Amino acid sequence: MTRQDPAPQGELTLRTQAMPSDANAAGDIFGGWVMAQMDLASGLRAAERARGRVVTAAVKEMAFARPVKIGDALCVYTRVERVGRTSMVLKVEAWAQRYLSEVMEMVTSADFVMVALNEAGRPTPIPPEI
Repeated sequence: MTRQDPAPQGELTLRTQAMPSDANAAGDIFGGWVMAQMDLASGLRAAERARGRVVTAAVKEMAFARPVKIGDALCVYTRVERVGRTSMVLKVEAWAQRYLSEVMEMVTSADFVMVALNEAGRPTPIPPEI
């Protein structure tokens, strides 16, 4: 792959193609769609780490460096940065693999704060890492 930016950090957690229904009239993908994919990826990774249900508590400072266009593959990378008693912080990066190209460009990144929940929907301790 050809990269315009340093290599992605973390593990590839989600990869999906941007479609016309996800775009505005100019062909730029909605930022909310990109953020939703990042939230899905962080939820997957956090649930694996917590070995149970998690919810998004906060997203810290997201700025878009480049657009995602129709046809691009959105690649979302995640890594667990910190684990507290009931919450964890994940660094989430969104990269665009340009349509029919090997070019990968970072679109945005943010810290997602996820909270582990028990069956009653209350915060619960995150078990030790296996």
